[in-house]
Amino acid sequence: MERATISDEEWALINPVLLTLPKIQVGNLDKCRTFISAVLWILRGGMEWRMLPPEQGKWNSVFKRYSRWCAHGAWDLLLKTFSQQADLQDVSIDGTVNRAHACAAGYKKNSADEEALGRSKGGFSCKVHAICDAHGLPLNFILTGGQTAECTQAIPLLTGVGAAAVLADKAYDTNELREWLKVHRIKAVIPPKSNRKDDISCDFWHYKERHTVECLFGKLKYYRRISTRYEKKAINYKGMLCLASVFLWLR
Repeated sequence: MERATISDEEWALINPVLLTLPKIQVGNLDKCRTFISAVLWILRGGMEWRMLPPEQGKWNSVFKRYSRWCAHGAWDLLLKTFSQQADLQDVSIDGTVNRAHACAAGYKKNSADEEALGRSKGGFSCKVHAICDAHGLPLNFILTGGQTAECTQAIPLLTGVGAAAVLADKAYDTNELREWLKVHRIKAVIPPKSNRKDDISCDFWHYKERHTVECLFGKLKYYRRISTRYEKKAINYKGMLCLASVFLWLR
């Protein structure tokens, strides 16, 4: 799968970052590159781990190593490193519901909330809450069950980002969020809901730039392991999101 390979140019950028990650045993660099290529192959095609080609390594070894890196937050740190050059003049936030496959259930009894699984109009699902910079490049993700309101994750997504303006749709029109943005001197570019009693203006010309986060979701869902969730554990699914995001930054 040609689009699921790491080019020499990409590896030259990823390799130095890997060597700085805490609790991560990189080991042989060639084998590490093969390992990440194997995960990318799974991510891109949405294949089962057992279908991993032999030349990519033993599927169980790759899966266990991937899970260890997820537990240590390696993929999150990779994304954090590459997103340090983000354009924070504007950030956009939004959420999207991704269907969860039946095999995503059953990690532990009564662990649906912990593993960000729930029920929405679309059925068994997971909601991905995302924040991106002015160019539509991802900064971070929060996972919840599909039924969770998007506005509940706005402040956690925005905390520590340091943006000048926040672009979001009507789902984020809450007094709590507007007050938080005011305290932190961040411009709120959020249209008011039709049932809002007080008159609040919105810079709709500026609001047009919110399409960047919608485009981000479109790009991420080209990765079949993201468009449908197969991972039982939330941290493993977020690892897929972060790895895909790293390649968006690289490409």
